[in-house]
Amino acid sequence: MQAASDRQKSYADLKRKPMEFQVGDIVMLKVSPWKGVVRFGKRGKLNPRYVGPFKVLERVRDVAYKLDLPEELSRVHNTFHVSNLKKCHADEPLAVSLDGLHFDDKIHF
Repeated sequence: MQAASDRQKSYADLKRKPMEFQVGDIVMLKVSPWKGVVRFGKRGKLNPRYVGPFKVLERVRDVAYKLDLPEELSRVHNTFHVSNLKKCHADEPLAVSLDGLHFDDKIHF
């Protein structure tokens, strides 16, 4: 059993990348977990998976970061797990705008 567990762990570790950001880094925020809560202008398959870019303000713990969110996202808490962040490699003009932002008032974060 231990040999099988170790073998599976070694295969899983090959695909894992440690995610770490520095204060001042520019990141994209994953919004696919927010389906049904926040809508970013489109519906269904065309709904963006990431929005941003946002600046990292502070590292809260090993796996949590505070972001500088715009006024449109003031109802969302500004601390996110590292699994919901992705390093932004694009230029700012290519980012998805938050103009068509709609909240469902029944659900709160």
